[in-house]
Amino acid sequence: MDQIANPSPGFQRNRGKVITVEPYIGTVTVRAGDAVIASSTRAKVLAESPYPQVLYIPFEDIDFDQLRKTELSTHCPYKGDASYWSVLPAAEAGKNAMWAYEQPFDEMIEIRDHGAFYPNKVTIEAKPA
Repeated sequence: MDQIANPSPGFQRNRGKVITVEPYIGTVTVRAGDAVIASSTRAKVLAESPYPQVLYIPFEDIDFDQLRKTELSTHCPYKGDASYWSVLPAAEAGKNAMWAYEQPFDEMIEIRDHGAFYPNKVTIEAKPA
C-alpha cells in the first residue's frame, strides 16, 4: 500500500469508521432569501453515520463575492481543519453558514475545494436529475 502524506489520525485510531463521498446526480442550489449563493450540477454527497448527509459544492460554483471568511476554525479527526464563511445576504443569520476543509486529510481529499452549508442558515434545494 502507498504511504500517504497527510493521514487522518481519526481513521488510524478507528479503522472501522466509514465516510463515503459520492457524486450528487442533480442540481444543488443554495439561497439566502432571493440571493443565489451557489448552484451546481457537480456537488458531492458526504455520508457519515450517525449524521445527516451533507452536500459539498465545488468552489467554482459558489459566489464568494457574497461570502466573507471568518476567524472560526474547527477540527475533525477524520477530515481535518474546517474554515468558515458568513453569507452576507443572510446578515446575522448567515454567520459561519459555510464551511470547507481547505487542506483535508488524504482520506477525504475528494472534498477539497468544496464548501458545505448549514441548512438552518440558508436554503438548500437539491433536485435529483
